[in-house]
Amino acid sequence: MMGTRTRLNLIGVVTFLSLAMAPPLPDSAVAQTTTRQVEVLTRGVVAVPDETGGVLISWRLRIDDPEDIAFDVYRQSDGEPERINDVPITEATCLMIPPDEVLSDSRYFVRPVVEGVEGESSQAAAVWQDGFLEIPLQPLAGYRPGDASVGDLDGDGQYEIVVHRQGRTHDNSHSGITDPAILEAYELDGTRLWRIDLGRNIRDGEHYTQFMVYDLDGDGRAEVACNTADATRDGTGKVIGDADADWRTVDPQSRSYGRILQSPEFLTVFDGQTGKAMQTVDYFPTRDPIDGWGGIGGNGGNDDYGNRCDRFLACVAYLDGVRPSLVMCRGVYGRTVLAAWDWRDGELTQRWVFDSGISYPPYTDASPYSGMGGHSLSVADVDDDGCDEIVYQAMVIDDDGQGLYSTGLRHGDAAHVGDWIPDRPGLEVFTVQENEESTVRFQTPGAAMRDARTGEILWSHSPAIDVGSGLVADIDPRYRGSEAWGGPGGLRTCRGEVIGRAPRASRFAIWWDGDPLRELLEGSRVRRWDWQAEREFTIAEFPARGGRYPCLMGDILGDWREEVLLPSPNGRALRLFSTNIPTSHRIPTLMQNPQYRLGITWQNVVYNKPPHPSFDMADALGEK
Repeated sequence: MMGTRTRLNLIGVVTFLSLAMAPPLPDSAVAQTTTRQVEVLTRGVVAVPDETGGVLISWRLRIDDPEDIAFDVYRQSDGEPERINDVPITEATCLMIPPDEVLSDSRYFVRPVVEGVEGESSQAAAVWQDGFLEIPLQPLAGYRPGDASVGDLDGDGQYEIVVHRQGRTHDNSHSGITDPAILEAYELDGTRLWRIDLGRNIRDGEHYTQFMVYDLDGDGRAEVACNTADATRDGTGKVIGDADADWRTVDPQSRSYGRILQSPEFLTVFDGQTGKAMQTVDYFPTRDPIDGWGGIGGNGGNDDYGNRCDRFLACVAYLDGVRPSLVMCRGVYGRTVLAAWDWRDGELTQRWVFDSGISYPPYTDASPYSGMGGHSLSVADVDDDGCDEIVYQAMVIDDDGQGLYSTGLRHGDAAHVGDWIPDRPGLEVFTVQENEESTVRFQTPGAAMRDARTGEILWSHSPAIDVGSGLVADIDPRYRGSEAWGGPGGLRTCRGEVIGRAPRASRFAIWWDGDPLRELLEGSRVRRWDWQAEREFTIAEFPARGGRYPCLMGDILGDWREEVLLPSPNGRALRLFSTNIPTSHRIPTLMQNPQYRLGITWQNVVYNKPPHPSFDMADALGEK
């Protein structure tokens, strides 16, 4: 069993604050505590069959659990519940039931045991008979499931799902009319809570609709926040703005065909339980000037038809170290603006704005923070002061809205923040960079590892090479820390030493099989890296539609391993997959590690990336 120091390192917080159904903290309390508001979660019990007919039962360990907590597992069939473990379980938060002990139509629950006394029962879980949980979606002709997020929308300690349903979509670089973006909320049994129609004046595509699902005011229930416009219809049917307005450019000969460049823009916070719009304010910043968003990022270009001005990102961060703030962002290739908002007592107030400023070709007067954005972002406490920073690809914005540093590495398509080099203090950032057309002259490295606090480049490679994808994860047990790959040169240690061929998969890493090494998620397959043969092989394949990204991936249920949410083959349902492999390791749910939980929140942003905790898993478990 892990010691107290290890547990605190895993969680990354000073103390635990229970806030289930509690009122928000008053302003006076913020200055008196460094405790973060965190979710209060149930045990999240799951029961998943394996190929032999056995069933794996797993559940959450929580950060407020006593060190010596144990668990009893019960089977509920006909009659009284039956305890199925001989002695309380202390070594892991899972139990494999052999095939000859599995009874049909049984449900399973757990009871905590502290100092020999059993506590209350968890909610009972039925066995996922098909090996996954099917979550049916309400019919919506012409639409398919896209990105998803989770939050406790009703305050019962269990996650609900918010899914972005997509019809016709377009990338910012492409013209054309899109279908309205739709957000829907579902219980895990398929009960739909609400539908929000963002309307004709919100263009749909992965650069546009970044929706944040999080408990922003600490009342125990998550809100939903996103950009809105005239004719957006909330979950109660109420229209935001002008219901009849149509701001789309409808001339097919225009480079701006299908874009919305004249409309007012809004930011709305919706009630998570009902979808009701609680407050709408003007979105900041506006898109104007439309030609003011170019810079040395990407190919170093500019445009006046609505491409670069409508690149949106978003996240949630604990900027004061206590309560979460909403951060809405615009721009990646040149000008970049981040606006932080607080949702307190039913009101949105702006905390700060960071603006790298406008410049025009040849960009000689551009801010060092211009052109440093990417197609995703991360949130982490990089300077260990208890407050979060925004890692915006090649730069970092401090918790007070000031630039912490800019590396000058410019724009890229992937960034990963974690404790990649556990022998060094603090966190590191691994990024890949674009080098194309006029920006090749900068000789920017195609990939680089840097110190997250200072921006110091620890190692890099492939100057002037355009690297489109890269990943960092611990996939080879022979080397301490994580391995990184992306671009020429193969697989590298956390220190940048080449050790062999690299995996082909470079988008998502996942903890699935029970050891500290991470596997690779590729479409609908989980693949393990064979470091001796230098190849990937499949250990799990899901009956689902696997695309470039999952709808969501993270520690949603069960023990600390991660689940995968994918569309069903016909697109009429979501399917949630959880591991059926036992583990001997016991750690608190990753969802109570602040960096990891916020990674789930921003995962739906643009080019989706996996969430990473603030610690090295193998190091924390004493295996390296």
